[in-house]
Order: sequence, then C-alpha cells, then structure tokens
Amino acid sequence: MKYIRKSHDRGGANFGWLNSKHSFSFGHYYDPKHMGVSVLRVINDDVVQPGRGFDTHGHRDMEIISYVIDGALEHKDSTGNIYTVPAGEVQRMSAGRGVMHSEYNASDKEAVNFLQIWIQPNVFGIEPSYEQKRIEQNGPLTPLVTSNGTDGSLSMNQDANLYRLMLEKQQQITLYVSTHTTNRVGYLHIVSGSLAANGTDFSAGDAFMVTADEVTEIVASSDVEALWFDLPAI
Repeated sequence: MKYIRKSHDRGGANFGWLNSKHSFSFGHYYDPKHMGVSVLRVINDDVVQPGRGFDTHGHRDMEIISYVIDGALEHKDSTGNIYTVPAGEVQRMSAGRGVMHSEYNASDKEAVNFLQIWIQPNVFGIEPSYEQKRIEQNGPLTPLVTSNGTDGSLSMNQDANLYRLMLEKQQQITLYVSTHTTNRVGYLHIVSGSLAANGTDFSAGDAFMVTADEVTEIVASSDVEALWFDLPAI
C-alpha cells in the first residue's frame, strides 16, 4: 500500500454548526501530500447540527456525490430541484457549466452525518444534472455511481465507479483493480466498522489506495460499511 490515510490524521474544521473531517486538502486545510487520489478530489465527513446547513453557493465542472450516513439532508438548487436525501440514499449532482445550491439538515432535532465527495469530470461546460436513488445492497460490492449507470446505479461524467462494500464480521473479500484495458487505481474509505487489509488494521474514517494489479485481502474485524472507488490512473 503506497498511500494510507488514517482518520486521526485528516484535516478538518469545526464551526459549531458544522464539524468536518477532510481526507484531502479543502478550504483552509492544505497539505501537498494529500491532494486527492486520481480524479477523486474531496471526501469530507460532515456532521451538521439540527436546522443548520450550507447557504446557497456555486459549483461548476464537478461531479458532487452526497452519501448520507445518519439523518437526512435537504437539497435545493438553481435548476429547480428540491429534495430530501435520507440515510441510505445516494445523490449525484453534475455542476457542469454552473449551478447554485444549498444543503441543510432536514431535521431540527437530530444531526445529519454525510460524506461530501467530489470527482473531477471528463467533460466540461455541460448542462447541470441531478440524480438521487436508494440502492439496495446486492452482495458485498454494490455499484452506487458508475460511468454508465450500470446495474441500476446512478451515473457520472467520468470513467470512474463508486461501490458500497458491506461485510459481516469475519467475512472476507479480495479487492483489486485490473489493467487489462487501461491503468486503474482503487481507493477504499471505511464508513463504519473495522477490517484488516493484507494484515494492516483499519477502522472508521481510515482509507487506503490500491495500485494497478495489486491484490488486497480484506477480512472484516466487525460488520463493515465502506466505499470503494475504481478510478483511472492519472
């Protein structure tokens, strides 16, 4: 493993209403050793207090994925979308040539915890678009957002795929990326639980990269929920 990102080493910001842990450089947090992996540029682990949120702000030319862990997120944008994203659902917004949006905790009683994920697109200046869906787990690895919307997943404008990994305690799986057609890298971010990867222990908030044709043997130390990114090597 050439790149390991431990939870306690992440950057972050705490504004009272928002407590955010940054896997990669973001906002006021900057570290040239942690600028992202391939086209994956942001994984922010955000906890937003009841009734609070991000006021209207703009994005362009970015694939923005929200993965709600606990609670519910209220989304509004300048294309007319108004949605609530509860835990278990996945949201993808393609900012394209520009979109304004806001994100708020949908509850005035409970905090919301979600992962804010940014992936650089492979097309620019397109019409903004939005998708949201509950995707039931089907086996250990289930596609959530893919390059072509395969197997009921959402789609994104990039040669990249995002899967949810779910394992029960002591369950095993082998993770690898193939270079049969093009070089790839993988990145595993643990949402909850703990596991051993090739004998190294990881827990919630930890992450690591898998390089081309590197085989990684995973053994769940407890029930595990994680996100597996299949990315182009750049």
